[in-house]
Parts: sequence; C-alpha cells; structure tokens
Amino acid sequence: MTTFQDIFKSNFLENVTSVSVLDMVLSILLAFLVGLFIFFVYKKTYSGVMYSPSFGVSLIAMTMITSLVILAVTSNVVLSLGMVGALSIVRFRTAIKEPLDIAYLFWAIAAGIVLSAGMIPLAVFGSVVIGVMLLIFVNRKTNTRSYIAMVTCDNPQTEQAVGQFLMSAVEKQEIKSKTVIPGRIELNFEVRLRDNDTSFVNGLSGIPGVTSVALVSYNGEYMS
Repeated sequence: MTTFQDIFKSNFLENVTSVSVLDMVLSILLAFLVGLFIFFVYKKTYSGVMYSPSFGVSLIAMTMITSLVILAVTSNVVLSLGMVGALSIVRFRTAIKEPLDIAYLFWAIAAGIVLSAGMIPLAVFGSVVIGVMLLIFVNRKTNTRSYIAMVTCDNPQTEQAVGQFLMSAVEKQEIKSKTVIPGRIELNFEVRLRDNDTSFVNGLSGIPGVTSVALVSYNGEYMS
C-alpha cells in the first residue's frame, strides 16, 4: 500500500535531485554576472530625463529570476506545464517611459533563458555583442543638436519680427506650435544653432512686444 510518505518521496525528492547543485550554482552565478553587465550597459547608455537605479537593479534580478524559472521548467515536464499556466495570468502594469527600456527587459529575459538552457557561450557572446552595439549607437553624438525656442509676444507684428530675426540668427528654424490667447501669442520654434551660440536669445528678448523667451534642448523624444 502506498503511503503519503512514499508519494512525498517519489515526487518531491526526485524533482529536487533532478537538478544538480553545480548546475544551480553555475546558472545563478552566470545569470548574476550577465545581469550585472546588462545593468552596466543600461547605466552607460541611459539618455532619459531621470535615471532610475531601481530599474537597473531589476534587470539583474530579472535575469536571475528567469534563469531560476527556466532551470526548474527544464527539469520537470509537469512543473513546466504548471508554471506556464501560472505565469499566463501575470499582468504587469508598470509603464515603460523609454522605448529602449523594452529592449533591456527582453535582453535580460533572453539571457536568463539561454543560460538555463545550457547555451552558455551563446548567452555570453550574444550579450557582449548586444552591449557593444548599444554602447556604440546609443552614445553616438550627432554634430547638429536641436533646441526648442519658446517665445511669447503681444501681437502679430511682433510674431513676424521674431520669425525674421530667427531666420538670420540661427542655422535652421521651424515652427512647431502656435497658441493664440487674447492679448498673447505663444510660439514654439525648433532651431539649430550656429556654433552652439545661444546669444540670439538675448536678441529675441529685446524685440519690442516680446514678453518672454525660453530655450530648451530637444532630441525628438523629450525636452530638458
């Protein structure tokens, strides 16, 4: 007669010993090192408004957690089916602020999966190639940098004067938005400077009818 102790031994203890201690330690350690490399690349290539250290640390944790899950899944078919069902109901509500952050999340997950599958050379070589590619292309600086000039004026005549002044003071100017309020006109220009010279802002503020001028850097995704 099969007792509860027999069932416990035949299912639990055999599953524990199906993954060797060496495999567990090696997988988790490599996942930590690869996750640390992903965190380093993320920190070096971050170009958003506010850097979040917690997201960088979560990349390390995600690599290790994914490696842990895949290691358990590959050791037991029944467990893999249960995990698929359990993970299918998980929903993440955290908003991704930077489009590049999605790539880092998939990188961390993919690295954990490949490591636990035993493809260590692929995980290490692939992570190095991806990291070098991101360091080269994300940190590449362009010679031309765009700015947003926000000008507030009183009347249409001043608006025309502002446009003519910008045409002669900057390399390129293009109006992005215009807001008309009784007694006030708000203009946003995308401008490219000549030799990074911002002295034209002083000239704009000196035009009669201009009440305020502000200049901010712009990269097409955010302003700072």
